Amino acid sequence: MTGHEIRQKFLDFFAQNGHRIVKSSPLLLPNDPTLLFANAGMNQFKNLFLGNEKREYRRATSSQKCVRAGGKHNDLDEVGRTARHHTFFEMLGNFSFGDYFKAEAIGFAWHLLVTELHLPIERLWFTVYTNDDEAFELWKAAGAPADRILRFAEKENFWEMGEIGPCGPCSEIHYYLGDDMSLNTPEKVNGPGDDTIEIWNLVFMQYERDANGTLHPLPAPSVDTGMGLERIAAILQHKRTNYETDLIRPIIDFIAQLCGRTYHSVETGGIPTDQDSENAFSMRVMADHARATAFCIADGIFPGNDGRAYVLRKIMRRALWHGHRLGLASPFFHRITSFVVELMGEPYPELVAAQDTIQQVVTTEDRLFSSTLTSGVKRLEDILKKTEGTEIKGSDAFMLYDTYGLREDLITYIAERSGYTVDWEGFGAELEEQRRRARESWKGFAARKVEEVYRTLAEQATTIFTGYEETGTTGVRIRTLLVDGAAVSALSEGAEAEVVLDRTPFYAESGGQIGDSGVLESDIARFRVRQTYSPATGLTVHRGVVEYGTFKCGDLLTAQIDHARRNRVRANHTGTHLLHAALQQVLGPHVKQAGSLVAPERLRFDFTHFAPLTEEQFLEVERLVNVEILRNEHVHTALMPLEEAVNSGAMALFGEKYGDHVRVVSVPGFSRELCGGTHVRATGDIGMLKIVSDSSIAAGVRRIEAVTGVGAFERFQVVESQLAAVAQRLNTSPDGLLPQVDRVLAQLRAAQKELDAIKMKLASATAGDALTRIRSVKDVSVLTQQVENLDAGARRNLADELLGKMKSGVVVLAQAEDGKVSLLVRVSESLKGRLHAGRLVGQLAVIVGGKGGGRPDLAEAGGRDASRLGEALDAVYTVTEQMLGE
Repeated sequence: MTGHEIRQKFLDFFAQNGHRIVKSSPLLLPNDPTLLFANAGMNQFKNLFLGNEKREYRRATSSQKCVRAGGKHNDLDEVGRTARHHTFFEMLGNFSFGDYFKAEAIGFAWHLLVTELHLPIERLWFTVYTNDDEAFELWKAAGAPADRILRFAEKENFWEMGEIGPCGPCSEIHYYLGDDMSLNTPEKVNGPGDDTIEIWNLVFMQYERDANGTLHPLPAPSVDTGMGLERIAAILQHKRTNYETDLIRPIIDFIAQLCGRTYHSVETGGIPTDQDSENAFSMRVMADHARATAFCIADGIFPGNDGRAYVLRKIMRRALWHGHRLGLASPFFHRITSFVVELMGEPYPELVAAQDTIQQVVTTEDRLFSSTLTSGVKRLEDILKKTEGTEIKGSDAFMLYDTYGLREDLITYIAERSGYTVDWEGFGAELEEQRRRARESWKGFAARKVEEVYRTLAEQATTIFTGYEETGTTGVRIRTLLVDGAAVSALSEGAEAEVVLDRTPFYAESGGQIGDSGVLESDIARFRVRQTYSPATGLTVHRGVVEYGTFKCGDLLTAQIDHARRNRVRANHTGTHLLHAALQQVLGPHVKQAGSLVAPERLRFDFTHFAPLTEEQFLEVERLVNVEILRNEHVHTALMPLEEAVNSGAMALFGEKYGDHVRVVSVPGFSRELCGGTHVRATGDIGMLKIVSDSSIAAGVRRIEAVTGVGAFERFQVVESQLAAVAQRLNTSPDGLLPQVDRVLAQLRAAQKELDAIKMKLASATAGDALTRIRSVKDVSVLTQQVENLDAGARRNLADELLGKMKSGVVVLAQAEDGKVSLLVRVSESLKGRLHAGRLVGQLAVIVGGKGGGRPDLAEAGGRDASRLGEALDAVYTVTEQMLGE
């Protein structure tokens, strides 16, 4: 079977056994800050395991896109060196959310592997947690010989998604790949080498681990299993490594063809050490990293300098480095990622949709890396010059590796050519410290755990939302009153509390839309609702204060939201949908929502994109949105099955949790999204939309802020007023403002040019007198001069002029302004072999509390201590003499 056929057979098998096939989540999980990337099939079901969410199905199966290259699960350094480690892979899984447990999970696994896929029992091994006698007996009952069932401790047989979150004992299935069955021994299981590999892990999810490491029982025992598609494909296709399967080998062959080399596969075990093996290693790394790159960018993750963006950049630069090693000239990596799209586009159409974006981002990063690599080599050469002794510090080597992307072998090669060694032990310590910081930074983000009181209320009954049809609901009944998380029987005037009703028109904060405010009242009492939120699925909580009267459980009330505020929120929410659609039209299908805020006074929309909007793009997005508003198109809402909604083209929004049936909000011919929020009846109700700002908030993520309706109108008024005021100050009308500004700027430039010329004449005259004060230092002419009121360009021009009059020598100019010092050193061509301007200015800068450097013939520096300027100028002669004596 092909890899694609294996994937489908797995899904079909579990579908036939009552499981819902669920599409892979994106690699970017915006609602889970505990993860850099999706790294297991269960990630998207985390809230189901925690009891924070319920769905119509209790059994699911999926093939999940995964990346393991950061945080707790990090396989980056093993890629290409072993038969089975990858940054990107697919995890096949079946899941039970409080439905079946160990017996069924083990039964399904045995039936699929032995009966359906015909794997020989004598090659299979089964492991269980040390004291899990139940799992041991279940494997025996399924047909596994007792001597092929092994017990292991927590390290091997207790699974956890991360430092925190769902976890539990597990049972693993291993497979012996070797040819010599006499070597198929228990010692190979969880042992060194690639002869016996783990292919399937059955996790019996019973606990949640908190940030303190404490285990808490989950609401219902559940099952989470994971089997690497690439691993099972290697077995069924009779390959010794995952890289030989039809999921990866075609990419390797494409790389080999691209660089004009032969790929020497390893089908006999072990990794050779000759040149062919090193080339093959590079090709495996590139193939794996091209897959990770293509899938990450398609899911809205772009290379950058922090978090997951930094990890992706590191993955890409590793691949680029290996490409350069094989002789490929930049840009080349986009051709490999395009091949990945072609190979994997059928099961993952999001790759095809984002193909242009992938190519553009990869090409840009490729060119940037080529430039950075050149800079890194220069930086290494500078480090060699400054290194005392013959060993490069581990911290310096790590900086070259981490910042400039120089691989260890290149650092070693350049160092050895110059007679230096590298402190690799110190390098390793720096690398481990970085990993520790990464683990700690992500460990602190614990998953939100629903407090027991809210979970109990949600299980007893859900709150019926009436806010789509009305803004006020009469006859609502108080279910529960809460003060500081504890139930109370009554509330009196002034009490800060939470109220749970059986029905409510109040929208609970969700999907970026803030919750409603308003009042709950009877004839004798009023409760002011300041915030409405949903701490558990299906439960709405009204938080606020009793303004007067008393409230008791069971009281009947009228719930009335702030209607004017809701209207402003609705306009901004529908405006957000129009903005999302317009951005996709103008920028491309890679635009995905990465966050939002829908408030009464403004809207904020975060989206994936790799560059600032051009003025033309900015104006076109705004134009498209306002054209739709002017069309006054009716906004349609419909409830339909999730699968049907997604197949109809509806986009999922950030922050939403979807059940089997979803609400689809659409503006015909323009926008169609899954959304549970409140919206206007027709687009014309928005009035108008004005974009206020476009900014970057993270690598590959941008933020647009906008206003609608009255807010947009008021902004126009403010801008018009400001334009009129500026025009009045410039003695013109608003219509004539631009030509008048151009005239004023031209006059200013002319005046500045004239002023600069006068300054240069004065400086030249003053410096000309200084020529009489030239001092000779070991037969080298040295001139120092303090100047005033010159910018950097003027100082360089003056230095050139003075050096031209001197024919040969050194010119040092210094300037103090606002307490800060500027230094410039110019060395004639005839002296470049004896004196280095960069080193000279660096030593002078230390005196004035600064630093700097530059070329051998021209260098500049800055300092913070102007009081020591004279001292720095006096030191010029001493430092010059020392350098000439070296």
